[in-house]
Amino acid sequence: MFRELTRKKQKLSADECEKILKQEVRGVLAVNGDDGYPYALPINFYFDEESNKIYFHSGKIGHKLDAIENSDKVSFCVYDKGYHMEGHWSLNIRSVIIFGRIHIVEDWSDELMVNFCKRFTDDMDYICSEIEKFGSNTAVLCLEIEHMTGKLVNEA
Repeated sequence: MFRELTRKKQKLSADECEKILKQEVRGVLAVNGDDGYPYALPINFYFDEESNKIYFHSGKIGHKLDAIENSDKVSFCVYDKGYHMEGHWSLNIRSVIIFGRIHIVEDWSDELMVNFCKRFTDDMDYICSEIEKFGSNTAVLCLEIEHMTGKLVNEA
């Protein structure tokens, strides 16, 4: 059902893909938008290694949620900051592309949101304050991974 990489020599292992998901905090979520147009947006995320799921937080209304209500199939792309090989101008980027289905988590826990927030700060007072202030207006989305590939891309 999902395509294999064309350039197999550039393929990243599952461990390398997971390492990128643990290190990076933002990616691009693509949903099936209005009138068949793709809608892709930069978004921060939390990768839960134990469940092998990706979580996002969102407002409770908007284009993204309307699109997800119409079609739960999405793709999600994450890439690292890249590196230059000595003497070369081109950038080498490791990227991960995920296909899966996404849904709203009806009864999300504060623990889930704390784990999400810890990717950005260890200030528990701040985290608890933010959850208290904004938690009731927050939707949590869960991406169930169906297929994941990663590759090393050279811009040259």
